[in-house]
Amino acid sequence: MPDSTDSPDSLSSPEGVSAQKAWELELLAEFANEATRNRAFTKLMERYRKALYWHIRRMVLDHDETDDLLQNTFIRCYQSLDRFEARSGLYTWLYRIATNLCLSHLSQKKRRRMLSLSDDTVRLEAELKRVTPQERLGSPEYLLEKALLKLPPKQRLVFQMRYYDELPYEQMSEILGTSEGALKASYHLAFKKVEAILKRR
Repeated sequence: MPDSTDSPDSLSSPEGVSAQKAWELELLAEFANEATRNRAFTKLMERYRKALYWHIRRMVLDHDETDDLLQNTFIRCYQSLDRFEARSGLYTWLYRIATNLCLSHLSQKKRRRMLSLSDDTVRLEAELKRVTPQERLGSPEYLLEKALLKLPPKQRLVFQMRYYDELPYEQMSEILGTSEGALKASYHLAFKKVEAILKRR
């Protein structure tokens, strides 16, 4: 799968953070006005769609399921945006919605099929192979993605958010509702597991 795009809220300079906040406040003001609401929401989708798509896609793998979850993410956003309190950035909030939908979807799918973790890993590996172009099979990127499927979903999520999306632990903590210390430990453990899996190949 391609590299992720940078998250719009993960801006390192004070100027970048200030510009992002100003953009969000302007968009929220437009959304609050019924005459400009749809235009504002279109701008929001255009800004965040690609990053959210790949965040979801890495979790569920299938393009059609990703599109459905992305659509549901934006539907929930539209229904709640007028109550958004801006305690976190818009992207962080959207990321949280998408993440919760992904985890719920994966859990329901596993329950429906009555799969153990190992059986579910086999299913995901087959799905990854199906959606990966033939020329990429056996590439380092593919082998990493395959190794990640052996992790429990939440640990895989932490790894992907840190490794691919390069989110700071503070932002990950806001999204997942987990302490920064616990996230650092989870990422370190996931990294060691993946490293061991790749060394056994």
